[in-house]
Amino acid sequence: MVEFTFLALLLMVPLVYFVITVGQIQGGSFAVVGAADQAAKVYVAQPDAGSAQAAAEQAVALALSDFGHQADRATMNALCSPADCQAAGSTVTVTVSLRVPLPFMPFADGLSATEVQASSSQLVGRYR
Repeated sequence: MVEFTFLALLLMVPLVYFVITVGQIQGGSFAVVGAADQAAKVYVAQPDAGSAQAAAEQAVALALSDFGHQADRATMNALCSPADCQAAGSTVTVTVSLRVPLPFMPFADGLSATEVQASSSQLVGRYR
């Protein structure tokens, strides 16, 4: 009985931690996909580049907080093709990267399980 309890704890604790970590990474993946999609949609709906950048960053922060991730762990990058992001027919691509923290490690700020990234593209419409 003692050997079984010892071996069960020795084998099950790392396995459960691994499953929780994989769940955190999957949640981070869903979060960045949603954040990139919403940020691209918000970006093309704004009248100027300054408000578009601010609205996209706010959309990223909101989408990440919905999944329980902190916005300060994420970065957002918007690229436009051609260079004028507000011109009709331009393609805006928003890329969101998130460092997924290790679960149950509040003292290890620099450590992360992995970094997940997603991109989304939207066309700027002719009529707004």
